[in-house]
Order: sequence, then structure tokens, then C-alpha cells
Amino acid sequence: MLGVSADGTRGCPGPTVTVKPKFLGLGHKARVIYHGRVADDEIGRENAALRGLVAIYRHLSTLATQDSGIDAVAELIAERMDATVAVVDEKMSVLAAASAAGGAEEAVRERVVHPQLAQVLTVTGRTRRAARIPDIDEGASMIVVAPILVGNDVHAYLLTLHDGAAETGDGLHLLVTEHAATICGVILGRERVVAAAAARAREDLIEGLLSGKGSGADEVLRWARHLGYDENREHRVVSLVVDDGRDGFGGRVPAAIERFFGMHAPDAISTVRDQEVVVVLPDNARRAERLAGSCLDRVRELFPHALVTVGVGGRCAPPEEIARSYDDARRTVEVARRMGRAGAVVAFDELGIHRLLLQVADPAQLREFAREVFGELYKHPRAAVAEYLTTLGCYFRANNSPQRASRALHVHPNTVTYRVRRVAQITSLDFTNYRDRLMAQVALEILDAVREV
Repeated sequence: MLGVSADGTRGCPGPTVTVKPKFLGLGHKARVIYHGRVADDEIGRENAALRGLVAIYRHLSTLATQDSGIDAVAELIAERMDATVAVVDEKMSVLAAASAAGGAEEAVRERVVHPQLAQVLTVTGRTRRAARIPDIDEGASMIVVAPILVGNDVHAYLLTLHDGAAETGDGLHLLVTEHAATICGVILGRERVVAAAAARAREDLIEGLLSGKGSGADEVLRWARHLGYDENREHRVVSLVVDDGRDGFGGRVPAAIERFFGMHAPDAISTVRDQEVVVVLPDNARRAERLAGSCLDRVRELFPHALVTVGVGGRCAPPEEIARSYDDARRTVEVARRMGRAGAVVAFDELGIHRLLLQVADPAQLREFAREVFGELYKHPRAAVAEYLTTLGCYFRANNSPQRASRALHVHPNTVTYRVRRVAQITSLDFTNYRDRLMAQVALEILDAVREV
């Protein structure tokens, strides 16, 4: 009988030791045969396994070049390897799952809770190498875990669960899982690049709308429609500004604000601009103020030391009006800060005469004007000054009616008349004179804005 040498050639007759390499994926396994040779059917099985491996690799590479997702990778491996396949993140959440037998997600969820599997994920994430776990569960003889790398970071893990897998196929399963994890990394990396490019394009469109840099109404309309803007609805631009030097949370306050509007106003268009969040919000000013107020409450819960001021711009419907509404919102934030109302929600529509007061560069000049108007009144005790000015403001808002003012103040009409007369006597103002009355009303508006009334 002819022997077979280590390289597979026929040798001299006689008792020879035959070492036949057998493909296992990770290396070779020596097999010793006395007075015999490797059966042709065993060689055929190995060749078939190699051809199958090459075919799987080719199909996986094709998925990487096509517009396929990780679901397609999981389905391919599940079908070809007769296994349950899943992609999970570091929190063991299932991102994709497939199984030839069906019920993939349920099967995966039952097995990923095993503490040993969590330890393996940690090890594979640290070593960047695949690993297998035998007999982790009574229904499975092997689980292969491979980290999915996107750049230098482990983004997720690919699991292949083989029920009743033959021992001779361990290496093959490991190789296929490792290569499939590489393909998943390529797909996820591609999706990340595409998502980043889409986000950048979206930011550019929003910046164009806010700045009003479009070359015409048609171009601006196209930009707005790409962002989901409905020109048939009323909109308000909301500017939420984190005060300089007050964040201290590494930009987490603007991110939290954007998340809030993403959850409570999914129809809104939002963007983060350094320490400002801009939201183009469908609907009227009341909804904008209500959502902004709820957002400030949430920010105070999460970041007690953060100070956020909100300006709600004027109405806009055609998209070319977005830039004007945004300018309104920013100027409203500025007047709120200058008038001592930082940390509040202020609507542009409610500013009234304060829109004109915005043109005065120094708020101190406004205070000085108000004090000059009321002059000698400020020589009286502070409590008396506040009482006189509050009554005078209510009297003007009631169209000079002591009766209506008294009902608002819960005092007798004679009390209103007396206080108004005393202000006129102390300041030498004649409230029957148009010019004197106008100066007094403007001075009261200034003092109300700076919260000194």
C-alpha cells in the first residue's frame, strides 16, 4: 500500500505517518493516518467549504459597494450559515437581527442578557478581535462575537448564534463573522459620512434662510421646502440664547434645548449656532411662548445654573420672511437682556414702544430720561414712589378713568385721583397736556421694561 507524504504526494509502500492539513479557519489541524489515505469525500467537503467561504466573502463585499444596510448583512449570514445573526450596541440593544428559522429578535434578546456574553463584548471591544463562547445556553452550542469598528471606535458587535454547530466548523464560523463585522463597519461608516454630509447641507440651508442670502423668492422657497417648511402655515422664529460664560457644561445646554424641541415640536426646523438655538416653529406666538417657557423649565431642572433668554420673532409665512422674523427674535433677546429681563421669554409682538427704544444704544440713557421726567418724585421714600408710579401707569392704561383703575388696583376711586394729582404736583407735569402726558407714558414704559415700577 502506498503512503502519503506531508505534502500530499505518493511515496514508498509501507507503514507511513501521514499528516494532512485540514482547513479550520484559524489554522491547520494535523491528522495521523497509518497505512491509509485521506478519503476523497473528506477532501471534497473541505473544498466545498472553501468555495462557500469565498462565495460568502464575495457577496459580503458586494453589499459593501451597494446601497445596503446592516440588515442585509445579517440576512445573508443567517441564510448562508444557518444561524441566528444580530447586531447589538454596547447597551445590548438589537440594531438588526435575522434568522432562517424566524423569531430572530426574540431569540437574541433571550441570550444577550447572559452575563458571560456581556463580559465577552467587553473583551472583544478592548482587543478588537472576535471570540466564541461554547455552550452559553442550553439551546446553542456556539456564539461568535466580533466587534464592528468604525474608524478606531467600536460602534457595535456582530453575533452569530449557531444551534448544534459542528466542531469542525468553528473556525469557518469565526472567519465569516469577523469578515461580516468588517463589512458592517464599512456600511456604518458610509452611513455616518452620508449623515454628516446631509446634516451639513441642512445647516447651510438653514443659515441661508436665517441670513436672507437667497438670490430670489423662488430659490428661498426651494431651500425652505427641502427643510420641510410649509409656506401655507404661520411660523415664528424663536431664538434661545445661553448667556455668555454661564454654560460651563461643554455645550450641553444648547444640545438639550434642541432635543426638547425635537421631542415636543417634531414639525419645527432647528439648528444650534454656538450658544444659540434657533427654532422655526409652525403655529402662532402663543404656542411658541408656551413651548419656550416649558423648555426653560426643563433647562432649569437639568442645569440649575444656566441662564437662557428667549426671543419670539414676528409672524412669517412666505419663507423669505424667515430672516426678518429671526432678526426680530434676536433684537428681542437683546432688549430683554438690556432691560434686566434675562432668563425670560419675551415676544417681539409684545414689545410695543420698546421696539423704538431698541434704537437707543445705552440703557442707562433710558433710565436717566425716566428719572428726569419724574424728577422730584424720586426724593420721596422708595415705597411711595413705587405706589405713585404703579397707580399712574394703571390710570393711563384705563384711559384716564379713576373708576376702572381703582377696580384693577382694588382701591377707592378717590385714592386713584389723589395719587395722580400728587404725582402731577410733585413733578410739575400737566396730564391734560398732550406732550407732558406722552413723556410720562414713555417714562413709565421704560421703567416697566427695566422692572423699576
